Amino acid sequence: MILSDKRILEEIEKGTIIIEPFKAECLGTNSYDVHLGKYLATYKDRILDAKVHNKIEHFEIPKDGYVLQPGTLYLGVTLEYTETHAHVPFLEGKSSTGRLGIDIHATAGKGDVGFCNTWTLEISCAQPVRIYAGMPIGQLIYFKVEGEIETMYNSKDNAKYSNKTTKPVESMMWKNKF
Repeated sequence: MILSDKRILEEIEKGTIIIEPFKAECLGTNSYDVHLGKYLATYKDRILDAKVHNKIEHFEIPKDGYVLQPGTLYLGVTLEYTETHAHVPFLEGKSSTGRLGIDIHATAGKGDVGFCNTWTLEISCAQPVRIYAGMPIGQLIYFKVEGEIETMYNSKDNAKYSNKTTKPVESMMWKNKF
């Protein structure tokens, strides 16, 4: 079950969903619009290795925008910091974003109950496109959870993406044992 606008507001009032900054005009019928933060990052190396800590370079999006290029993976970040304590958050691209040929996530659209942070975006594009800090980039949808949660994401010892940040975070795959 996806939460409606009224239910999202009720959960914000209860403190089980936190969105900072929250703007009422960003609340849709059953979602909340999130915006692109001012930082992007790209990997330093062209060939990535899943067993190695692949380093990234952060840069700020200029006021006149930044042109994304096809064939490059960009890591972006949401302007909004969120906390979700009783629901499963899903981040999806907006149709307006998709119609510009922009994908905002490769595989990581689902958050965990207990995720408390900004969202790192895995941005790619079909053709060159200029983007801007603060532009609407996606929407959060909240799903009801059935059953009790044994361990919230923010209390797991092995939670790799729980350090609060306003910048994109690189892959932490290298921390896995395989």
